[in-house]
Amino acid sequence: MKVKNAIYISVSVIAILISTGCAVTRDQETMGAYVDDSVITSSIKTRFFEDKTVDGSAITVETLNGTVLLSGFVKSTNQKQNAESIAIKVKGVKVVKNQLEIRN
Repeated sequence: MKVKNAIYISVSVIAILISTGCAVTRDQETMGAYVDDSVITSSIKTRFFEDKTVDGSAITVETLNGTVLLSGFVKSTNQKQNAESIAIKVKGVKVVKNQLEIRN
């Protein structure tokens, strides 16, 4: 009986460790941080599509612990600056790394 209980406990502990290890990605500390980053990314993308001065389909947005990385292509310096300005105004954004490239 003790061996059977030990096996159940061991299997349960392993299952919990595996499931919590898979729940959080990209070296984030908590599931809440991952959700917050997803909300930030979605908010920025939505604002890009609502704003007519930025081509949201040409810009990739990635967020990690409140740091936003913008990558992709824009048509002018003005669009690059507008994209950064839109991103920094989203709640939860700490830093914006603007790696957008200008392509005519």
